[in-house]
Amino acid sequence: MTKLLVVATGNPGKLREMQAYLVDSGWELTLKPADLDVDETGETFAANACLKAAEVAKATGNWAIADDSGLAVNALNGSPGVYSARYGHSDADRISRLLRELGDTENRQAQFLCAVAVANPQGEIVLQSEGICKGEILYATRGEGGFGYDPIFYVPEKQLTFAEMSPELKKSISHRGNALKNLVPQLLKLLR
Repeated sequence: MTKLLVVATGNPGKLREMQAYLVDSGWELTLKPADLDVDETGETFAANACLKAAEVAKATGNWAIADDSGLAVNALNGSPGVYSARYGHSDADRISRLLRELGDTENRQAQFLCAVAVANPQGEIVLQSEGICKGEILYATRGEGGFGYDPIFYVPEKQLTFAEMSPELKKSISHRGNALKNLVPQLLKLLR
């Protein structure tokens, strides 16, 4: 038995990423309608994920899944945080601003955080999960892959930035990967 799960994003890349995690889950994933936008007004990643999942579920009458994620830098008191995507007009702008604000600060500790929420067709949040990936911010970009802050986010255990990792390696250790791994067994139970 397959159930439809609407992914509360207009980003086909994020849909493909979620499909990779949920490939054998029994859920059929689809993008939210293009004209359905939900403002991210929450003060935490979890609040934004819940808001998006609930609104998309109610609007479509289907199960919905949403995530919100971003980068939190210790020396910047957790910034850019929930404003990660709005920290500049482009990935290059956001990276440039972050590096400028950090300057020569020696404390480069940071983490990517991800919150995922699933809502039933009535818009009630029935599942939530969070994932984290700890690392540090480099002084300059490295690598060609990924997106967003990936070229400056360095994972010491792997001695690579997210932008230098293969998609498989990044998936296995990333904040979104960790959040979704925790969620898959619960999603399977919902199908039963």
